[in-house]
Amino acid sequence: MAVRHYTLDFNLTAPADCSATLKGLQSVFQEQEMTEAIHNLEDHGYLATYIGKNGRFAILRIHPHGFVSIDLQSCEGSDNTEAYNLLNALEEKMKDLLHNNIKRIKRLPAIVRGGAVDRYWPTADGRLVEYDIDEVVYNEDSPYQNIKILHSQQFGNILILNGDVNLSESDLPYTKAIMGSGKEGYTGKEVLILGGGDGGILHEAVKLKPKMITMVHIDQMVIDGCRKHMRKTCGDVLDNLNGDCYQVLVEDCVPVLKKYAEEGRTFDYVINDLTAVPISTAPEEDSTWEFLRLILDLSMKVLRPSGKYFTQGNCVNLTEALDNYEEQLGRLYCPVEFSKEVVCVPSYMELWMFYTIWKK
Repeated sequence: MAVRHYTLDFNLTAPADCSATLKGLQSVFQEQEMTEAIHNLEDHGYLATYIGKNGRFAILRIHPHGFVSIDLQSCEGSDNTEAYNLLNALEEKMKDLLHNNIKRIKRLPAIVRGGAVDRYWPTADGRLVEYDIDEVVYNEDSPYQNIKILHSQQFGNILILNGDVNLSESDLPYTKAIMGSGKEGYTGKEVLILGGGDGGILHEAVKLKPKMITMVHIDQMVIDGCRKHMRKTCGDVLDNLNGDCYQVLVEDCVPVLKKYAEEGRTFDYVINDLTAVPISTAPEEDSTWEFLRLILDLSMKVLRPSGKYFTQGNCVNLTEALDNYEEQLGRLYCPVEFSKEVVCVPSYMELWMFYTIWKK
């Protein structure tokens, strides 16, 4: 059974009278038949706990610097009206007790913890987003990663890989941006897609009448899940791994790129839809940076002199990571130039950086 976690915060203009506050709130909790336990934390204020017979649990924290927080937990199956009534009573009592000492009152929507459907996912820069997710559509572990497809009332089905929001059915702006934002002519061209297991890039690229598209994706289970549950994104292109103007190779892209480079095979466009720019610059992330450099170097080797390489960057707030990525571009085997574009990706709920790279 899930737990609903309510929060009620009071920012004060001056420290609260701890004894008076505790005594004043006592009657509210007693009406709810909640047992009280008070802890004097000396220089760190007071902490009080209140436990009800119905499993409801509250924590009152009075901080010495002028902040009071109330956390209330109740089982999701219980009457939510009772929880709201308790919070309302506590808020009104605090207003009476503190008079003009309150600078700000903040009550957040309840967080549902331990629910059957996980609605909370972090943005790239560490902020918590609550999605309007109402159903787990697909949840499987492949040899490479955990694959989830969750349904959002607003965004449609969302592909989540290893806890990272990848793409939703409403994220056409992402797909357009990583293909050059409509500024490129794909007709009669040869295209290489690295990753892209959701089928979105392939679906849009086929419409532009290229000569041939080769897509290399390592995880068949991602393709299978998206073929069934991300139809608004991929259309019917994943129904068969070979079409009139495309082929899908279920392989690791690194050996494929090395083979193409050795054979001298080249492409007009290389679209990298693999991992985003690493967020961390710590030593343990070195292998990820090395992987990105390897992909970049190999991609440049299979890119025609007049060709272009498209890739995602990361959230625009991660300026250090993006700067480090741009530094990597100066360390490739051949000199390159690049341009940047910022696009709002709907389901990411943040601005996202995209790169276009070409040989000098």
